[in-house]
Amino acid sequence: MADHAGDLRRPAAERCLADRRRKRRQRHGAGDRAGAYSAYTLFARQLRVPAGAAQWLSPRIGGLTGLVTGATGVFVIPALPYLQALGLSRDDLVQALGLSFTASTVVLAVGLGAHGAFAGQTQGLSLAAPAPALVGMGAGQKLRSRISPTAFRRVFLAFLLVLGAQMVVRSLL
Repeated sequence: MADHAGDLRRPAAERCLADRRRKRRQRHGAGDRAGAYSAYTLFARQLRVPAGAAQWLSPRIGGLTGLVTGATGVFVIPALPYLQALGLSRDDLVQALGLSFTASTVVLAVGLGAHGAFAGQTQGLSLAAPAPALVGMGAGQKLRSRISPTAFRRVFLAFLLVLGAQMVVRSLL
């Protein structure tokens, strides 16, 4: 009888392992893209959206960002490179990124909630998570007002490069 019970659990365990492998590949891919973009932008010339292209390109980038977010849970690519390529001022860029990330976070939270991801212990952690984010936002706002736009861009991209590398390393562990 014990062998029979093991056989019943095996497909579920295999599905769980396959799901973990898929998530690792997705995290690795998102980290690769974030790292490659930030490295390119740090060490090469800045990408630019041609005049007049934003009107037809913006909805497409938004849709693509939604697809990437749905597949990986990461909403940085391609929204961030696109918003930077628009040539917005530092404050406008931060505001646009804030709006984009807030909308993506809300939609992601609704999707996770619909699939029961906020049950038990995760519910308390989910409610506590905004606190460090708000502290980081306050610190970033003070830093942003004290450094040049070029230095801000470099610091921002360096952090994005570190984030991408961390995602790749985590996917390999």
